Parts: sequence; structure tokens; C-alpha cells
Amino acid sequence: MSQAQADTRALRNALGQFATGIAIVTAIDPDGHPIGLTVNSFSAVSLDPALVLWCLDNGSHNLAAFQRASHHAINILSVDQKDLSNRFATWPADRFVGIDWHAGAGGAPVFPGCCATFEVANATQTAGGDHTIFIGRVERYAQASELAPLLFHAGQYRTLADS
Repeated sequence: MSQAQADTRALRNALGQFATGIAIVTAIDPDGHPIGLTVNSFSAVSLDPALVLWCLDNGSHNLAAFQRASHHAINILSVDQKDLSNRFATWPADRFVGIDWHAGAGGAPVFPGCCATFEVANATQTAGGDHTIFIGRVERYAQASELAPLLFHAGQYRTLADS
């Protein structure tokens, strides 16, 4: 048995030392309803072609809907969107009630006030241990470089310090 298998909590704590941005990934489910969840597993893959990835726990009740969605929107949250992050990280009955959004590519919800948004075609899915890795082809993107990003490090929200 490896060290990682012996103590998954310690491994999670060690992985938490890598500071990440926070995103909400959204899509439209097969019934036409918006779905979304908070992730910190977003990464650029390639510039040519333009590809990005994100990961979803195989135990997620939304896995099948994300697998079948034609498109996803990846909303990179700004420091002022901590409440939105928390809302989509928990399980209320309808996360979208009272939330301002517009339909992006494939209808995937795009939120205003984000540092960046990526509207991606659901291109490839692959198994990655206890998660599914989604690779998307970027069709449209936008950025608001004047906004500071919401960060996550060691189990807490963080902000960038001016240097």
C-alpha cells in the first residue's frame, strides 16, 4: 500500500497547498434545466486547438447530465463572488433561483462579474481515478482583467496580495 492510499486526508491536505482559482461549471441538463457546481479543478490544456479541462467526482449526481451536455460554461470567479461559490458548492434545491445569468454556447449558463468565462464544446471525457476528466474545445471566451480572482488554498478562500 502506498503512502497516498494509506492516508487520503493527509494527501488532500498536501494537495491543498497548491493555490487554485475557483470556477463554477455550468451546463443544461437533458430536461433543459441549468445545472452547475463549484470546482477548483480547471486547467488550460492547449492553445492550438484551444482546449481546457475540468474534473468531476464520479459520485456526483450531475455526472450523467454533464457527460451528455453538448457544452459547458466555465465561470472563473472574482473575489466578490464568494457567496456564489458557496451556493454552488452546497446542495440547495435550485441553485439558480434569483441568480443573474445568460445562456452561452449550447445554452450553458454564463454569470456576469467573473474574471473570465469560457464557453466550451464538450469534446472528450476520460476516466481519471475517482473523477471524470472533461476536455472542452473553447468556442468563446471573455475576460475582465480589472477584477481580482477568488482563490482557494489550504481549505480557505484567499485573495492576491499586491506586490
